[in-house]
Amino acid sequence: MLRDLGIEVLSLQSFANVSEVEEDGLTFHENALKKAREVSLQTHEMVLADDSGLEVDVLGNEPGIHSARYSGPQATDETNNRKLLRNLVTVPMEKRGASFRCVLVFYRPDGQSESFEGAWRGEILLEPRGTLGFGYDPLFFDPQQGLTAAEISPEIKNRISHRGRAFSKFREWIIQQDKG
Repeated sequence: MLRDLGIEVLSLQSFANVSEVEEDGLTFHENALKKAREVSLQTHEMVLADDSGLEVDVLGNEPGIHSARYSGPQATDETNNRKLLRNLVTVPMEKRGASFRCVLVFYRPDGQSESFEGAWRGEILLEPRGTLGFGYDPLFFDPQQGLTAAEISPEIKNRISHRGRAFSKFREWIIQQDKG
């Protein structure tokens, strides 16, 4: 998503001995900021980190920041999806509204940071559909596309998803920084 900006992007795998960051914040922003700050402190580099998850309206925005571990410490995509469907078993389709949310934080070694948010609105189906993607993608239906997130090509998903929208805002910010 950043390929054409002339920026060298390295993954965590490019750095030896970067410790895993515990995501113990109360919001997506707190978790993304903590990850970006701690990795920057260890690498002395600018860092872009994200936190994202699924918020289901009728469940009070659960699983939210606990999306990856919704079904417990040993959670898998399958166990998380099963728990979500169990929790929605009596909820009719018209009340299954949900959003994927993503917060990106760009952190500089001098302690300054910027954040960028994206959301993707949809609804939770009664059963999974599709094989692309991961996590809750097979249950998350986008009415505008008429497909689940697991049925949408990666190219389209990179434009319309919560992460794609957050990255689009980050891209625009980077371009503005270059002009300024």
